[in-house]
Amino acid sequence: MRPTRPLTRAGRPGPRRPRGSLRGAPHLRLRFGFIIIAMVLSVFGARLVQLQGIDPKSYAAMAAAEGVVEVVLPAERGDILDRNGQPLADSVEGLMVVADPYMTTDKAPELAKFLSQRLDVDYFSTLKKLRAKGSRFEFIARRVPSTKATDVVQAAAAAGFKGIATRRDPVRDYPAGDVAANLIGFMGTDEPLGGFERTFQTQLAGKDGSSRYDVGGGNRIPLGDSTIRKAVDGQDLHTTIDQDLQWYTQRVLRQTVQASRGDSGVAIVMDTRTGELLSLADYPTFDANAPLEANEDDLGSRAISDVFEPGSVEKVLTLSSLIDAGKVTPHTELKVPGVLTREDHPIRDWFPHDLIRLTLAGVIAKSSNIGTVLAADKFDTGELFSYLTKFGLGQRTNIGVRGETPGILPDGSLWTHQNQDRIAFGQSLSVNAVQMIAAVNTIANGGVRVSPSVIEGHATTDEGVEVGTDTTTTRRVVSPKAATGMAHMMERVVDPEVGVAPGAAVPGYRVAGKTGTAQRAGTDCGCYDGTFTVSFAGFAPADDPRFTIYVVVQNPRNGGGGGSVAGPAFSKIMSYALRRYAVPPTGTRPSHLPVEW
Repeated sequence: MRPTRPLTRAGRPGPRRPRGSLRGAPHLRLRFGFIIIAMVLSVFGARLVQLQGIDPKSYAAMAAAEGVVEVVLPAERGDILDRNGQPLADSVEGLMVVADPYMTTDKAPELAKFLSQRLDVDYFSTLKKLRAKGSRFEFIARRVPSTKATDVVQAAAAAGFKGIATRRDPVRDYPAGDVAANLIGFMGTDEPLGGFERTFQTQLAGKDGSSRYDVGGGNRIPLGDSTIRKAVDGQDLHTTIDQDLQWYTQRVLRQTVQASRGDSGVAIVMDTRTGELLSLADYPTFDANAPLEANEDDLGSRAISDVFEPGSVEKVLTLSSLIDAGKVTPHTELKVPGVLTREDHPIRDWFPHDLIRLTLAGVIAKSSNIGTVLAADKFDTGELFSYLTKFGLGQRTNIGVRGETPGILPDGSLWTHQNQDRIAFGQSLSVNAVQMIAAVNTIANGGVRVSPSVIEGHATTDEGVEVGTDTTTTRRVVSPKAATGMAHMMERVVDPEVGVAPGAAVPGYRVAGKTGTAQRAGTDCGCYDGTFTVSFAGFAPADDPRFTIYVVVQNPRNGGGGGSVAGPAFSKIMSYALRRYAVPPTGTRPSHLPVEW
């Protein structure tokens, strides 16, 4: 059927519409759409020209700042362990407080004040970080205890601040407090500031990683670009220190220095056979968790950095060298006057006496300066210097402790007869405590010097020196016969009937030892200032040595000497060490070498 035309009001069909009039409208709409698309593409094109041609760097930087965050992934620091695997320093969970300057800029002054009050950070440096242009990640505080960091961030959010968050950041902890603190050292906020922490930084620190990801509207984009470089954790450092023995040694040393009203002290326990230092104690010391509360002079190890004249402990080295050279025996007889007149200064003993007749063993037992000098006259030129060099005097031990001094042993070409007289009984040279215990330990070890160690295995210092038990060296200094003879002579020192240090005896054990009392040189006058260094060095069991111990006290004011001040401390520490390591008494009879003739 043909379509009807519309009717008029009169009922007649209306006029026909022009053919094709409805088809024109779609064409107009299509042309209009093409025009709109062309305009949009023109805008995009102009923007692209602007970005790539006119100022590409600034716009790329803006895009990066708006959309990319790079976060540090901290490496976990290696532990410092004692010989039994107990931690002397370790890392516990902590957090860093960080800011997104994109979100903190508007309220930076108020937020900087808020953070400086709660995190103990500087207001102005914090303000600068909160306003950092082009950055989406800034450290505000490092290594904050987890609870504190979380509380601060929550409080900031409650106060209406945005852009503050936390990230994992291990905190250094010293669970034993002051135990071995002078060796272990301590950490600052971002770097090690002393001791093993600094010396072995490369090994302990590891290498931080990083995470880089896209953000939008202040939030991470789930499917955005993400790059992660994993952190490499630090390696543990194993020491030869016995934590329990170190703790006990430190307590005995503290009591000894305080009771004698001294300035400071050192006590060292060495494994006779291996040279390993089981304890290296200093007093005063400090709590490694709070180093800023200590005196700066107490932060290092006096056992390695301080030098002093060894006094009569030196006689052990002098007379054992003479025996080795075949010049004397423990039975050698000497007539010892009350005063020995030499070229520049008369030599006296610590005790007044007329002419006495001492054997060489008696010279050691009574600690006679004059008897030592008379015996040392038998040395050939340069011979004593050669022996002392082999004992390790005048040379660093290089055990891996910062600030070690080599001490002072005058060059052989500078020696005079007067120098040799004084050096023979412990004046006119200086040592550090580790040097001296290694020298005395040579006698305990049958005449073989074993280099001391405080690191187990091996490690490399920040100066590139390999240290540790894997690098231990040995060298023969005196013959076994000379070492045994000297040990028998040293036993007479603790004999209550003839010796000067009965307080150093250890019940049930044979003990060999030697006292030391030396004048101290004043820093201001460059002369002896009337104060003294007192000490005791020895080993036990005397006929099968297991441990060598050296105790030194600086400037005791109670009038005591090496036997009465350092001797009892030696006895306590040695008793504890022998019990701890279950060393049985040898059951043999002690030395009864004659001391007079």
